[in-house]
Amino acid sequence: MYWSEFITIAFAHLLAVASPGPDFAVVLKQSVTNGTRQGILTSLGVGAGVLIHVSYCLLGTSILFSQSDMLLTAMKYLAASYLAYLGVQTIKASSHYRPSAESSGGRVSSVRAFRLGFLTNGFNPKATLFFLALFAGVIDSETPLRIQLYYGLYMSAATFIWFAILSSLIGQVQVRQFILQFGPWFERAMGVILLLLAVQIMLINA
Repeated sequence: MYWSEFITIAFAHLLAVASPGPDFAVVLKQSVTNGTRQGILTSLGVGAGVLIHVSYCLLGTSILFSQSDMLLTAMKYLAASYLAYLGVQTIKASSHYRPSAESSGGRVSSVRAFRLGFLTNGFNPKATLFFLALFAGVIDSETPLRIQLYYGLYMSAATFIWFAILSSLIGQVQVRQFILQFGPWFERAMGVILLLLAVQIMLINA
């Protein structure tokens, strides 16, 4: 009964998750500099971050978000500030950090990897606007809450799987060795990309 709705949601989500953005940038950076495992942990954090957006949509607080420019603006500034901070830190670290293609990270860096993905997606106002549009314009208001929850869990899992596959491909030693030949230039490039993404978010009309 809900298959047509689900297919529409799955297609829209695929287009959204496949488009380059903050999630892609942080997963790429983690996979190249720290390997597949850290990339997958970051991907897990991104997938978990999706549940933040799903939760407020299911709880009905999405109405508050959609009606309050102040909330969306605050989230926009938070997201831009966070990405700008990551960008500046990455550029600063490029002058003395030399990642190895054999590094795998430890327990603390694993927690940070998950947190990085979680905060990047959770604070992303573009994701907020996407889920608001999805739950308000695509999902029928008569669709049972249980079915809507399944939609949300699917999108969280699909997001994780997409970026985990990306991490597995980019995190291969041969790929990392090729990219890391450029050493600090890769770090600087990623820092600039994060700063540009911060500027892009600031230009979003909340």
